[in-house]
Amino acid sequence: MTKFRLLGFSFFLALFIALTGCSSESDSSLHVENNTKKICPQCNMELPKSNLHTSKIDDDGDIHYFDDTGCMILWTKDNDIDLKSVNAKIYANDTKKYINAFEAFYKIDERTPMLYGFSAYEIECEGCIDFDEVIMRMLRGEHMANPKIRKQILGY
Repeated sequence: MTKFRLLGFSFFLALFIALTGCSSESDSSLHVENNTKKICPQCNMELPKSNLHTSKIDDDGDIHYFDDTGCMILWTKDNDIDLKSVNAKIYANDTKKYINAFEAFYKIDERTPMLYGFSAYEIECEGCIDFDEVIMRMLRGEHMANPKIRKQILGY
C-alpha cells in the first residue's frame, strides 16, 4: 500500500513539474523586457510603477529613465549632454502621459522622489514655469531639496 502511495505521489509531482515548467519555445527576451526594473542612472533608485514625476531621454536609440526631473538635468550636465539635442520627455501629472519636456509647464513646490519639487503638466497652470527655468533653477541649487529655498517657497 505504501508503494502505491509513493508511486501516485511521484506521478502527480512529475505531472505538476511538467505542466508548470518553462517552455523552450517561449520568447524569453520579451518576458525579460516586461519585467526589467528601470533604474535612474543619477541616483540609482528604481522608478515608480505609476511613472509619476519620471522623465526619459532618447539619445539615438539609447533610452535613459529618471525618477525625478532634477536627476535628468544633473545627469545630462555630468555627461555633457545638451538637453535640446536629445529627445527629452517628461511624464505629465495631469494627462498621465509622456510629453516633450520643453513643451510642459512646471510647478515648483510638489513632493517628488528626490525632493527637487519640479512636477510637469501638459495644461498650463497658474504660477508654472517653463523647462528652461527648471534647468536654470536646478543647476543653481534653487529647488525644494535646498532647505533655504523650501522655506522660501513654502513660507515657513
